[in-house]
Amino acid sequence: MAPRLELKVMSLTDAAAERVRGLLADARAGAGLRVSVEKGGCAGMSYKMEIVEPGPGDEIVEDKGARVIVDAKAVLFLLGARMDVKTTKFSSTFVFDNPNQSSACGCGESVALTPADVNSVSALAGSGRKL
Repeated sequence: MAPRLELKVMSLTDAAAERVRGLLADARAGAGLRVSVEKGGCAGMSYKMEIVEPGPGDEIVEDKGARVIVDAKAVLFLLGARMDVKTTKFSSTFVFDNPNQSSACGCGESVALTPADVNSVSALAGSGRKL
C-alpha cells in the first residue's frame, strides 16, 4: 500500500502564525481562525476571517502552533496559498501570497481568484513532490 500523501491547503509565515496564536489565545478549545472567500469588491472576491469551530468539510491547517480552518468552499481558491502579516505604522493585516489569484483591485480590498485545477494537483501529488 502506497503511503498517503498529506496535502497542506495553505501555509503560514512565522509572523502569521504568531498573530493567529495571539488571536486564539482566549478562544475556546478547538476553535481556529477560519479563512473563507466571498463574492464582493471591485475585483470580484475578498478574503473573510473569523474565529470559529470547524464545520463539516472544513480543512484544518495546523502550522507553527497556529490553527487555521479553511472553509470547505474556499479550499480550491486557497490551495497553495501562504498567509503572512503586513504591518505598517498605522495598521496590521493578513495578506496572502496565493497562486490562484489572477488580479487585485487597486485598494487591496478584493481579488480575482480562479479555483486550482484538480487534475494539476492530482498529477503533482502523484509525482512525489512535496506540496
